[in-house]
Amino acid sequence: MEINVRGIEDGQPIPEEFAFGVYNEQDHMSFGPNKNPEVTWDKVPEGTKSFVVMMFDPDVPSIADDANQEGKVVSKDIPRVDFFHWLLVDLPASSSRVPEGVDSDGVIPKGKEPGPGPVGIRGVNNFTQFLAGNPDMAGTYGGYDGPCPPWNDEIIHHYHYEVHALDVESLGLSGEFDGAAVREAMAGHVLASARVTGTYTLNPDLR
Repeated sequence: MEINVRGIEDGQPIPEEFAFGVYNEQDHMSFGPNKNPEVTWDKVPEGTKSFVVMMFDPDVPSIADDANQEGKVVSKDIPRVDFFHWLLVDLPASSSRVPEGVDSDGVIPKGKEPGPGPVGIRGVNNFTQFLAGNPDMAGTYGGYDGPCPPWNDEIIHHYHYEVHALDVESLGLSGEFDGAAVREAMAGHVLASARVTGTYTLNPDLR
């Protein structure tokens, strides 16, 4: 199975058009275009009945106290955890593409609705937790929201775009399901997977 994410080459920086946050010299960060990239896939195994599309960042600090704080850095030695940016499930077996901008085109304060979307069913991404303390932005974030790592992080973040071919038509998920729920539901049903990894940073010393 093969995946292509238009505009993103494996191991290369992700273009700002796909980012939630872009570098801003005055304020460190400002909102980006936040478009979902086009994802296509082929060479699908026989018996495929549905697909899952996801994107996650495995480099998010497990302790975020110093994130985006003036005069501080997020140490490279802090243990890192997965942060889900995009969860689409139950894409039909006939599908082979998620068009650019169909699941996200701009930053939506308080988030997009989870549930049935333009393509597949949207899960809830981790901006839901990340922005919970911001009264202007707090809400439930469904679908795609792009990279926005701490601007004072000592490491460059990696973003895994993945497609999984499954042997079931539906994972049976509904409501505000998250990345852990998707992984649990997929267990034992994955026929094949493919991945492209892009990088991103808002730290001017690493750009």
